[in-house]
Amino acid sequence: MSSQPRPPAWDHSTADASRSPLTAEGSRLVPALTIAAHPQAHRVGERLLLESLAAGRPVHLSRNEPDFLRPGGALGLHLADPFLSRKPLVFAPGAAEGGVRLEPSEGGRVAVGGEVLRAPWELTAQEVAEGVPLELAGRVLLVLHLADAAAKQAEDALGMVGSSVGLQRVRQHIIRVADLDVPVLIRGETGSGKELIAQAIHRHGTRKDRPFVSVNLGAIPRELAAAELFGSRKGAFTGAVRDEPGFFQAAHGGTLFLDEVGEAPPEVQVMLLRVLETGQLYPVGERTPVSVDVRLVAATDAHLEEQIQAGRFKAPLLHRLAGYSIRVPPLRERREDIGLLFHHFARAELEALGEAGRLNPAEPYAEPWLPPALAARLVGHPWSGNIRELRNVVRQLVIGNRGQPCLRLDAQLEQELSLAKLAPPGRPAAAPPPPAEAPAAPRRKPSGISEAELLAALHENDWDFQAAADQLRIHRSSIYDLIDKSPNLRTAGELSAEEITRCFHESQGDLDAMTRRLQVSKRALWRRVKELGLA
Repeated sequence: MSSQPRPPAWDHSTADASRSPLTAEGSRLVPALTIAAHPQAHRVGERLLLESLAAGRPVHLSRNEPDFLRPGGALGLHLADPFLSRKPLVFAPGAAEGGVRLEPSEGGRVAVGGEVLRAPWELTAQEVAEGVPLELAGRVLLVLHLADAAAKQAEDALGMVGSSVGLQRVRQHIIRVADLDVPVLIRGETGSGKELIAQAIHRHGTRKDRPFVSVNLGAIPRELAAAELFGSRKGAFTGAVRDEPGFFQAAHGGTLFLDEVGEAPPEVQVMLLRVLETGQLYPVGERTPVSVDVRLVAATDAHLEEQIQAGRFKAPLLHRLAGYSIRVPPLRERREDIGLLFHHFARAELEALGEAGRLNPAEPYAEPWLPPALAARLVGHPWSGNIRELRNVVRQLVIGNRGQPCLRLDAQLEQELSLAKLAPPGRPAAAPPPPAEAPAAPRRKPSGISEAELLAALHENDWDFQAAADQLRIHRSSIYDLIDKSPNLRTAGELSAEEITRCFHESQGDLDAMTRRLQVSKRALWRRVKELGLA
């Protein structure tokens, strides 16, 4: 009897070791697609689980099917953008276990890592686990990643943006520990949102109606740290002209959040340990202990175990602080959340500028406000500053493009977001670059481009004028000038209503087929179709 092929398995054992297992027992990771950029911004964050891949069956994706769902939602909607092909992009199990195979359709423009797919493309299990941005027709950006098929996530009630596996686990930790009085240690890189997690723990705990006091130990001079935390008595040191309560007393009955706890001086570490063990502290200059009732939440981006080995941090204090530990995944480990976070911050900036309508324009065929190519760069950026860095980039982009129809990078952001030229996911690494980088090819004069060369570029780029202009190294406006001078080419505006109507019916409304047949810009052709009331 012949053996059946084993369905592919997806788990974090095949991923980068830096991405530790993020799911609870009983979870089931499967490939998924999350919308990171869409002409209608309210679609960002919607997701499609590719569960059938685990059973060895392919998934066909076009503009008309299948439906994407908001996590926790019941009703979904297909991608729906009229510029996407009706011919499906096929996702199939890859040749290697856990991999995914992409099979582009004829006429469907799909790009991975900035390279348009012309043939089937293999992605490894590790690449899928890390998240792969896919550009569709220059209109939509999807992120292929792993998702927990068993998760029953409703709309977030903790004030946290995103639905990645890592963030789901953080939410689970908060819910489990919030109503307990055990100390919590939050570990994560700078800018990853550790204070927001501390605030969520406080809001959902039994002390929610009491004070929440936040202290950054890295911002307090070392010689003043003890007095700031534990208080001081008049005359305890030069400048102490009266009794001063410390942050512990200010947080009495509530929660004290100590950020950058790894920066605590040795004498402060001893005093912290005593407070955690006895609930009592000694203000500087005081011999009588003061009792405090404080729930302590600490955070660090330092490797405290290494500091213990070097003698800079006390092991007993770490054990006390880490009554319960929560690891916050860096942004590069939750790429599927970047689009949603970007639009969350952008919405706030646009509202402040009075331009909130840009996110969901009334004209669905307008150029996307967030171009998918730019969104792909954001998804692939390493984000060493995590969410704080992303928020700053969003502000710079939105304000820098104030009043403009879509976002463009200025020279400063171009430099900040520049990445090493790596081979696209699924392809072997490129050969090492030459010692001296070749200068960028200069722009050409439109007069030097023949009609045959123009026509070939338009055919190769599916009559996308911007893509053809980029290939020919001319401005987009020059494409129209060249077409005007060519007796054999025309624009959509020159087509008669009868010709468009006849072509629409003969092509059964397929815009891709109409574009190839009439040989005009797809975007301009769609406007004519709308004007004629055909769609």
